Amino acid sequence: MPEEDYMNVAQLAFFRRHLMAERAELEAHLQEVKATIASHERDADEADQASFEEELRLSLRQADRESRLIQNIDAALKRIESGDYGYCEETGEPIGIPRLLYRPTARLCIEAKEREERKEHHFRKARGE
Repeated sequence: MPEEDYMNVAQLAFFRRHLMAERAELEAHLQEVKATIASHERDADEADQASFEEELRLSLRQADRESRLIQNIDAALKRIESGDYGYCEETGEPIGIPRLLYRPTARLCIEAKEREERKEHHFRKARGE
């Protein structure tokens, strides 16, 4: 595609719809988790209670990830509105349609993301993690 067609009106509308649909799915799942937690009654059977608590722990971890993803989706929607969507925050270069299709919340191009990950790995290694 010609460079001037990158992030045209149709592409931005596609990604806006895609992000909004993903956000709605995540919100629905978070509501399900909240409803499950609210409706649970303590079980007299310790094994059942332990099983529920383990499921709850996993659900809460998933809910935490989904909450963070909703924040990333909101940030991506703001970038669409401001005209910055699809461009690397570090280099200003296009992120690319294939990467955005895979991860529509991407804010860095592949090269910048790899640099960021190498830097994080280096710091973790230096701290002894």
